[in-house]
Amino acid sequence: MEDILSLPVQDPPFAEFSAAHLKWVKVEGGRLGGDDIALIPYARVDNFVKGESSNAECPASFRIESSRKRSEGSISKPRVDGYLEYTLYWCSYGPEDYRECESGTGDGSNSKPASGKGSRPGRRHMMRGCLCHFTVKRLYTRPLLALLIYNQRKHVDKTGAPCHGLLDRDAVGTRAMYAPRISEDLRQKVMSMLYAGISLDNVIQHHMDVVQGHGGPHNRDDFLTRNDVRNMERLIRNSSHELDANDECSIKMWVQRHQKNVFYFQEQTDSEPFMLGIQTDWQLQQAIRCGHDGLIAAHSAFGLKKLKYPLCSLLVFDSSHNAIPVAWVITSSFVGQGIQKWIGLFAERIRTKDPRWRLNAFLVDDPSFEVSPIREVFQCRVLLCVWHIRRAWIRSLLKKCSNFDVQQEMFKHLGWVLYCTRSGPNVLDAMEEFMQVFVDQCAFMHYFKTQWLPSIELWVAGVRSLPVASPELLAAIESYHLRLKSKLFKDQQTNSWARVDWLTHFLTTEFHSLYWLDQYSVETGCFENLRDKSFLSNAWYRALHIADVDVILDEQNLEYAKVISQTDRSLAYTVWNPGSEFSLCNCRWATVARPLLAAQVYRQILLTLLQNPPDDPLVLEHAILHGTRLQQDIKGLEDLSNSGLLQPLPPEIMLKWR
Repeated sequence: MEDILSLPVQDPPFAEFSAAHLKWVKVEGGRLGGDDIALIPYARVDNFVKGESSNAECPASFRIESSRKRSEGSISKPRVDGYLEYTLYWCSYGPEDYRECESGTGDGSNSKPASGKGSRPGRRHMMRGCLCHFTVKRLYTRPLLALLIYNQRKHVDKTGAPCHGLLDRDAVGTRAMYAPRISEDLRQKVMSMLYAGISLDNVIQHHMDVVQGHGGPHNRDDFLTRNDVRNMERLIRNSSHELDANDECSIKMWVQRHQKNVFYFQEQTDSEPFMLGIQTDWQLQQAIRCGHDGLIAAHSAFGLKKLKYPLCSLLVFDSSHNAIPVAWVITSSFVGQGIQKWIGLFAERIRTKDPRWRLNAFLVDDPSFEVSPIREVFQCRVLLCVWHIRRAWIRSLLKKCSNFDVQQEMFKHLGWVLYCTRSGPNVLDAMEEFMQVFVDQCAFMHYFKTQWLPSIELWVAGVRSLPVASPELLAAIESYHLRLKSKLFKDQQTNSWARVDWLTHFLTTEFHSLYWLDQYSVETGCFENLRDKSFLSNAWYRALHIADVDVILDEQNLEYAKVISQTDRSLAYTVWNPGSEFSLCNCRWATVARPLLAAQVYRQILLTLLQNPPDDPLVLEHAILHGTRLQQDIKGLEDLSNSGLLQPLPPEIMLKWR
């Protein structure tokens, strides 16, 4: 044992690996005489446990039989195999043996647990005396390494005979041929279905169809029962985000219970901000699948005004350029300033699964991001994504400026301001020109001076120093933003917005399941009717399906283009400043943030009323009462329009109003 640190550290290039992938050394003499040992990175212990559970001849499930921990500095002279963490894993078919008791034969002498921990009545039917077990030590002197000690590698009982799996003749035709429990993948699949609103009966029927499709049961997962699903359904129904009345205590309890989904956690102190990095196994798979040789984008500062702490989502993009969240970071400070604390752990988590994984580019949506840690970790380009500033400007323009011609001119000038360093004038000259040309637009100018003037030089400097992301990525990120906003900020959840435990629970259950269902439907063609149709594709992807002949360009004036409607070919829409992300269109999608026509008419009536008030006080009182009721009706229509539930007026009616 004194020579264990001279052993090679083995890191098989597989997502999961087993004892068969390692070279073992047998210990001679001492406490561990006869045991096999090997060294692996501590971060890959879970991969080894999963790989061992997938033994083809003896499918198993290794449970933690016992564990112990020590704190650093607690031992002055640690032994070479001294541990920080000690965990004993045992095959779930042992060590107790209830086979004779269950069959009604024998004297029951084997019913006493071999481990001395008392009976486990809930697992009696599984106990077949299996002695297969191994120990994992996180070494005290080398915390990044784990010492594997295999005490018994064969799945045999005390007589040395196979006691479950394909080699056990008595297990043929029974569940003992397979793993004792359903796999974590199937569990995640069923839980996601239930969270997505799929009924118990439909879950069972779908599972039966899948099993029948591959020719009958082949493993434990194929024996999924109604009781299995009912237990998971009950677990969801009884679960609560509030593990403690105190939010800080509650989130610490959540982190302790979901350590495999947490890649970084830092409690808030007087000198350090709160930080929590979350990534599920499914998200990790998507990061590897879609992020390899691809892009990752940061969608940051979401919920800054409503949530207790803002949310940052890390996104990858599928073949349809739809964004998929592969991690979430919640922090009480700006995420871009403390990125060096967690970005390396995020990358290490991915590369531990796939050492060949690499990234082409990382997108930031705020120029104040610290880009040097990103470049250092990923060795890739960093791009600036301007979707946030573009969306904020266009929403404010449509709201504060009612003249469409002025809107498109202002929007084009704003684009010149943002890209001024690339076209000649400096930012101050471009800003001064913009404010002089549109000085009469008081409402927007007030908004622009208070919200954006202090940071516009930072944005311009970001555009100067970083390449800008392409429009298709802007559309994908904006589509994700709208979906997150529509699901997270529901009126019935208002009281929960101020709690971090609610946010983590919502993200890892309901919201996570939406994206799991999207991917599963694409891969299998199942449950297409349950997918959210409004987010199946983004605006850019839909635009790609517009035929070239339906886009009409005027060679004499390239400042606008005509596009034939794909739903009503008798209609044509105008796109001003085409070919730029600072373009505007007069279609319903582009004007969704424009005030309703009724609201504009109402505003004009009020102005007329104020300028020419009626002489009769009764008439004035009646007008004010009628105006108040009309305002309430219009507010209701605006809420419906913003939620997408209000159908647009026919074109002929819109023309009549205009």
